[in-house]
Amino acid sequence: MGHGIYVAATEPYSGKSIVSLGLMNMLLGKNPSVGFFRPVINQHPGYEKDNNIETILRYFHIPLDYEEAYAFTGQQVIDLKNHGHTDRLIDGIIEKYKQLESRFQFMLVEGSDYLGEGVAFEFDINATIAKNLGLPVVIVENGAFKPAAQVVANAHLAYDSFDSRDIQVLLTVINKAEPSQVAEITSQLQSGLQGLAGVIPMLPNLDSPTLQEIVRALNGTLLLGEDLLENQAEGYLVGAMQLRHYLPLLSKNCVPITPGDRADIILGTMQAYASSNYPSIAGMVLTGGIHPEAPVMKLLEGLPSVPPLILTELNTFEAANTIGDMPSRILPDNLQKISLAISTFEKYVPISQLEERIVTLKAESLTPRMFQYNLVSKARLQQQHIVLPEGNDDRILMAAAKLVEKEIVRLTILGKPEEISAACQRLGLSWKKDKIRILDPVSAPEFEDYVKCLYELRKKKNVTEEMARDLLTDVSYFATMMVYRGHADGMVSGAAHTTQATIRPALQIIKTRPGVSLVSSVFFMCLEDRVSVFGDCAVNPNPTAEELAEIAISSADTSLAFGIEPKVAMLSYSSGDSGKGEEVEKVRKATALVRMKRPDLPVEGPIQYDAAVDPLVGQSKMPGSAVAGQASVLIFPDLNTGNNTYKAVQRETGAIAIGPVLQGLNKPINDLSRGCTVDDIFNTVVITAIQAQQATA
Repeated sequence: MGHGIYVAATEPYSGKSIVSLGLMNMLLGKNPSVGFFRPVINQHPGYEKDNNIETILRYFHIPLDYEEAYAFTGQQVIDLKNHGHTDRLIDGIIEKYKQLESRFQFMLVEGSDYLGEGVAFEFDINATIAKNLGLPVVIVENGAFKPAAQVVANAHLAYDSFDSRDIQVLLTVINKAEPSQVAEITSQLQSGLQGLAGVIPMLPNLDSPTLQEIVRALNGTLLLGEDLLENQAEGYLVGAMQLRHYLPLLSKNCVPITPGDRADIILGTMQAYASSNYPSIAGMVLTGGIHPEAPVMKLLEGLPSVPPLILTELNTFEAANTIGDMPSRILPDNLQKISLAISTFEKYVPISQLEERIVTLKAESLTPRMFQYNLVSKARLQQQHIVLPEGNDDRILMAAAKLVEKEIVRLTILGKPEEISAACQRLGLSWKKDKIRILDPVSAPEFEDYVKCLYELRKKKNVTEEMARDLLTDVSYFATMMVYRGHADGMVSGAAHTTQATIRPALQIIKTRPGVSLVSSVFFMCLEDRVSVFGDCAVNPNPTAEELAEIAISSADTSLAFGIEPKVAMLSYSSGDSGKGEEVEKVRKATALVRMKRPDLPVEGPIQYDAAVDPLVGQSKMPGSAVAGQASVLIFPDLNTGNNTYKAVQRETGAIAIGPVLQGLNKPINDLSRGCTVDDIFNTVVITAIQAQQATA
């Protein structure tokens, strides 16, 4: 089976609970370990906890505490949105979901209730959450009181909205459809939608609230009839007229509403309930907080059977509006309604076909938020020691504080302790002293040892001991030596230094891995809905065909190491055999070399950028290609093209560019752009820590 399903409604009161109950019952029949999660809940008046969570957890005995089963309340979502912190919302949901995902083999996720700011906002939030969790969706649409054509049109619109975001739709469920329209809607959906479809008619036993629900909604007190609280209300009747006009209006399973001092209406209603000449009511509501007089209560208590009699402080108008507006809910202790919901789902939904589709589910593309969450989680598992040589840069200090606060790495920052302390005080930063070591290279106890070591490494290159001493006053050389000697697991530099200043010491001291002749780089480009790998955009100005092939292979390996399935596009100004010229021939030769050296890698080239990433263009220009239109690793023919392209994509799309990440060295050394942000530094340190883990694995 796949790893999860997201149930998403398209509007309020769509009947998601029926679908969730049916899905959970189906899933538990195939898998004993299924978790339940709601990213966003609404706290309804009269309900202490979210009803859907309580019902699922209690009925199916899911081993979860209530607080574990949701991430945010609706009000918290609105507050985060109003303050521009939607990213925190998605990050928080991902973190909570991943905690549950690690405990269960399959997850059922139920979207929001559409009782917040607006339908458009909530639909977008649900689509964003499903996309970032990598889950296919089951769409639930409310078909009540709508013509068949509108129901079908809405279903197509919802399907297309998810599909346009590359979110797989497993099933579309039309709930509460007019019974006379079920066949017509089913036929049109089956012929028009690519996914499965089920149409559930409006059923009184599911769509009518129980008297127990009415008690809660009115914040009422039950006077009599506790054993009949599962009665379902199919309408209400206000008793404000004389008894002879009132009695003929009684209907089956209705709920009469009258002030508590109307003894005539109360007694007449109860007598009608006992009579075979009148329909049986579901219960009765007494308003105004007026308790019936003692003789009336004594008479009622002596009757052999009385439907639920509810007293509320609301006036008659308020009570009638409340009951008229309230939707039906499936409460945790209403076993009869739960059982009916499950059997209804099984009757109207193509269960066997749905099970087949779930078995063949594949993970969706990795979103930027999920990618970044996975990076941080992986780095935390085995904390590495990273050295940051540029302690005189405020951005470095701010990123360091964030890194140790989240307990991701241990750090050494190079610089003069008194200057760093003053900068931290100015920036309002603080951290635990055991998490960050501040070190001045010249006065460091390791300095003389590093001088001797560098001299031995470089004496064949005519480096004297005095020259080595002078080189090690450079923070980049000192930090690189820390990594070489095993006193740090990796280094991140470049916020205030050139790429050459970062790479030169690494090439001289760390050197390249066995079998690798070239140090190259990649950027992880976090686009709106996917993460792509761009290489080489920072190091090699004009690589040969052989070097380009090596860059492609290294980039594919880096991609795989960070959870991105490599599909390699060797970019050029033409696709396939259409172009001629020295540059395109270089790319063609490099592609052939990659195929020869690594036949396991899907690679295509030469190919243009649009054909590499756009499915329609890719199919048009290179039909049948396993890479065209879905490339995840994009290799540029030279530095001029690569550097300009990554910056153009970053600026024009708002993408987060993590890197450059250096590849090919024996130990992880990574470069920063001098225009880097605090987040860029944070992400690069996390990447470096993971590379360090992999180097020692």
